[in-house]
Amino acid sequence: MRVLRRTPGARRRRRVRIPRPALLMLACLPGLAAVLVLALCANGIGRKATAAVRHPVAARPASVQHTAPKPRIVPRSAWLDALSRHAQPPPRYDDKVVAVFVHHTDSPNGYDCANAPRIIRYLYAGQTGVRDWDDIGYNFLVDHCGTIYEGRAGGVDRAVTGAHTQGFNHRTAGIAAIGTFTAGMAVPRAMTDAIAALAAWKLGLADVDPRGKAHLVSSNSLSRYASGTTATLPALAGHKDGYMTSCPGAALLARLPEVRGVAARLQGR
Repeated sequence: MRVLRRTPGARRRRRVRIPRPALLMLACLPGLAAVLVLALCANGIGRKATAAVRHPVAARPASVQHTAPKPRIVPRSAWLDALSRHAQPPPRYDDKVVAVFVHHTDSPNGYDCANAPRIIRYLYAGQTGVRDWDDIGYNFLVDHCGTIYEGRAGGVDRAVTGAHTQGFNHRTAGIAAIGTFTAGMAVPRAMTDAIAALAAWKLGLADVDPRGKAHLVSSNSLSRYASGTTATLPALAGHKDGYMTSCPGAALLARLPEVRGVAARLQGR
């Protein structure tokens, strides 16, 4: 082979090494085909690939959000008049609601549902007066006819911190059944259906299964759990699950498994 001498200032010529199999192949090809093969060799035959071929990855399906329709909720203005209202501090909020506590108000059962606003106003006066609370403790109240009332101020769509369950007011909502539901008392179906609808909607905002469990941190040692303890409680619980009490009464407590099931179905589970 003839050797080319490099003169000063001349550019260095790049030598192309052609693999032996390619040289043998060139000998067997006509002129034009041989030129094409030579070009392929010079531009990458025998080189290491610089990038792998990437195949498109199928997108993962978005997680299903289990929500329920928002039930009709009667606003505070229906039961709280100017004479009863008093000055109070701004509402406090949590990031979301992961559990619901069911209560009963321990008040007489033989009321006309048209008088429910008056009963709620009476409860408000007792809690803000005798107990010196800043507002009614329950986030919602439900009467015998299944009417849902807004309780504590702050907005029904938001995670308002209530005053309904000692040690577990944060990240929860309190629903009070107006009446007394100790053992042997009748619990109206309209009432339990309304509680289920309300719980399904409120828990659905955080995609919480009403049949599941919630991990809540106790903020007060007067509850069933010492302050700072993480308790695992039903996502739809009775007041007695978090506090030493018989509330919401044996009769209503016995209906809670049914309420959980209805709430889950309303969420599409």
